[in-house]
Amino acid sequence: MARPAVSYRALALGADARAVGVIAGIYALLPLFAAVPLGRRTDHGRCAPLLPIGVALIATGCAFSGTAGSLPAMAAWSGVMGLGHLSFVIGAQSIVARQSAPDEQDRNFGHFTIGASLGQLIGPIAAGLVVSGHDGAMARTSAVALFVSAALAAFSFTSLWRIERRPAGTAATPAKEASARKVSVRSILTTRGVASGMFISLAVLSATDILTAYLPVVGEQRGISPAVVGVLLSLRAAATVACRLAMTPMIRLMGRTVLMAVSCLGAALLCAGIALPVPAWALGVLLAGLGFCLGVGQPLSMTTVVQAAPEEARSTALALRLTGNRLGQVAAPASAGVLAGLAGTAAPFVMLGGLLLISAGIAVRPLRGRPAADPGETRPAPRERRTEGTSASRGAGHPPR
Repeated sequence: MARPAVSYRALALGADARAVGVIAGIYALLPLFAAVPLGRRTDHGRCAPLLPIGVALIATGCAFSGTAGSLPAMAAWSGVMGLGHLSFVIGAQSIVARQSAPDEQDRNFGHFTIGASLGQLIGPIAAGLVVSGHDGAMARTSAVALFVSAALAAFSFTSLWRIERRPAGTAATPAKEASARKVSVRSILTTRGVASGMFISLAVLSATDILTAYLPVVGEQRGISPAVVGVLLSLRAAATVACRLAMTPMIRLMGRTVLMAVSCLGAALLCAGIALPVPAWALGVLLAGLGFCLGVGQPLSMTTVVQAAPEEARSTALALRLTGNRLGQVAAPASAGVLAGLAGTAAPFVMLGGLLLISAGIAVRPLRGRPAADPGETRPAPRERRTEGTSASRGAGHPPR
């Protein structure tokens, strides 16, 4: 709800398309510096404390964005909001990773991201209705939408208790903490499948973010009311929910690699189609298809990173993935703002189409040449292979003591 409301409030304060892009980019700037330290801390501690901290920062950023009277203040509070979102997401994703068996991770991350999509379905409709309530008073109504967003975020405190289940005897030890710190960022990034999964996640999230930030601008230029823009954004989110509900059978049918490649290619074509001067109903059709295609990238990239990373550094790996996402959220809106200022609001969507097309090429690489395992598949650990070899040698007549 807050993201389109921020864009409308910035427009009411005199922002142009370029300024909206900068404010959307600031949302991701602070998390660039905080993600990896938070991930390191979570690897050898509890995940749950990050959730209320994140909610508090989100609610604070929403509330003060509603009172901001200048674009620099809007940008600053947007950054606080982004830091809160990062904190919440690292904690929540780490809980899902810890409490899911390897063969359940695709499904559970899919269900987790359905929650985010439901919020993206309801929030833009609510923001559009509030902002459209009084024509000519966008500064006041967008502030009201941000205050409501802050209240809704604060309400989530009621469900943040006892959310983390820790089996007995799993408390962090100094040895485990040292082991988590020994796993370098470089070794995680160079693990097969991690970098490609991060890039695909970056492209998908950048597309979602720029859609949320720039569709209000497109609506203003094409004469589409904020209420209709809210419905269009929610239609995209509803299609994403539908995709994630059907993701497990789609993986069985197509395989993870093919599904990722096809979804990125479809999203590239549909995203470029939004740049065309089509009526609102056609825009809705494009956004529904785009939402379905974009629903694949996030949960599958989470599974890819979690299964590829060492067990003692999974939260750090998820934090690195989020760092890549935030890097995209800084660079993509800023680039989109420059393009929009030079070539109009259609240009950012063409840029996103190109980015998603590159992602489709990256996703399809395992299919080229000799057969390769899906990057998200769990590979047997070297330690397990050594154990099997040791058992075989013992079986030659030397039973274990």
